[in-house]
Formats: sequence, structure tokens, C-alpha cells
Amino acid sequence: MAVTAVVNQKGGVGKTTVTLGLAAAAATAGRSVLVVDLDPQANATTGLGVFDAVTTTETVLGSERPGSLAGVVTTAGWELPPGACQVALAPSSPRLAMCERQLAMDVIGAQDRLAVALDGVADRYDEVIIDCPPSLGLLTVNALFAADRVLIVAEPAAWSSDGVDQILTNVARIADRREGRPEVAGIVVNRLGRTRDANYWNQQLRELHPGRVCDPPIRLRAAVAEAAAGSTAVHTMRRDGADAAADEFDRLATQLGIIERRGVEAVPAAIEANAVAPLHRPA
Repeated sequence: MAVTAVVNQKGGVGKTTVTLGLAAAAATAGRSVLVVDLDPQANATTGLGVFDAVTTTETVLGSERPGSLAGVVTTAGWELPPGACQVALAPSSPRLAMCERQLAMDVIGAQDRLAVALDGVADRYDEVIIDCPPSLGLLTVNALFAADRVLIVAEPAAWSSDGVDQILTNVARIADRREGRPEVAGIVVNRLGRTRDANYWNQQLRELHPGRVCDPPIRLRAAVAEAAAGSTAVHTMRRDGADAAADEFDRLATQLGIIERRGVEAVPAAIEANAVAPLHRPA
């Protein structure tokens, strides 16, 4: 079991898209996965088909009770194929933004409320994936303190690398205080289009962060956006581009060790470019 925080303080790079894609890859491979929505926008919550959650992550961050996250976990509304594991969700709501302000006034223990809430709960799942807000505030810091590893989402655009550098710096500071945790699992380039500009910035990220950029990138496809907007797993969609997108998320999940490639052991989290062949999802 590993706890993965999906991060970038820059908004609009598709952290939630990557979170949902990895959750779908794990679930359709028969792995139990818990998604923790730590973003007040609650896009991962609605993307998983949950719209009326009464208790949310706001509840547990306001307390210091070990294992309290179990009390807010619900089942996602995705319809998945036979043999898949249904995704569990710790939902969010806009009220979480007020909770962050309250945490900022708490001098003691404000940074590890999520870690305390996950105590004993994370072990019930094969994977825990935390969808973080687009900031480096206390919500993201809580995710970093709770995580074993960090997946940084970047878009192939100007200034994207600046955000990556800031995240790497903050992860290193926390890891220095926590015996090397969290480690950097990799950098995934999301929404890679076919323009010259996108290819240029994709290459720049690879040159600036050698050995850390995942392959393949997640390409810009309408099917991915439609899956999120329709509260559906891209792995179950029947439209152009959905199969290709699902295969990209499967390959990313394999590189991270979230799922295993058939016939071989899972690839370690330290990612080298072009290390993993395509993985076809179960029928």
C-alpha cells in the first residue's frame, strides 16, 4: 500500500484528471483504491459521481482523532465492469476552504491532521490517492505529510517548470524532517497536444528534470475531459480516444507500481523514461 499525493500549486494542469485516471486504472485492474479529495473545488468528488456527501474531509481535518477518515468514506458512483473494484472516496466540499483558514490559526499539529485521520484507514486499501488543491497552503502541506510519495502534474506550457521546481523544493524540505518521506515518484506531463509549443515545453521539462518525467505523457483528448464532466471512468467510455487514454493511464499506473504489468513485477516508483511497454486493460 502506498499513499500518493497528486500535486502542483498551479491551477488548470489537470491534477484531478490524473487522479481519476489512476483510480480508474487501479479499479479496473482489481485493486482497491481510496481517493481523498483535498480540494475545496471538489472536482474529484463530483467526477466520481458523488454530489450529496454530508460528511467530508473538512470534518476530519477539524479534529485530531486517529482513523477518523473512515467515518467520511463513501462509495463512488462509477459503473465499472465485472471484476473491477469500486472506488472509495473521502469527499470534499467548498467548506474545506474555511477549514484551511482555521488550520492556519492552529499553532500545534496543523500540518499532520490528514496523516492522523488516515492512521489505520490507509491500510485497508491497495492504494490511496490524494487530489490536492492548486496551492501550497496547509491543505497541500497536510497531503505531503500524509503521503509516501508525490506525483507532480505539469502541463507543457511556459512557467510550468517553475511550479515543478517549487514543489520539489517543498517536498525536499518535508522529506528532510521525515526520514526521506515523501519521495518524488515522478513528473507526469498532462494534456500534451500536437503543437510545436507543447512539444517544446515537454522537452524542456525532460531536460530540466532528467529521469523524473514519466512516459508516456497523458495526451490532450476530448474523451478524458468528457469522462470527468460526465462522472464516468474513461476506462468504460465508448468513444474515439477513450481506449488510448485509458492505456496511457494504465501505463502510468504501472510505472508507479499501482498496478502490475502482466507476467512481471511492478516497476519501482523511481521512473526512467521509456521504461514500460503498453499495458492493455482487462476485458
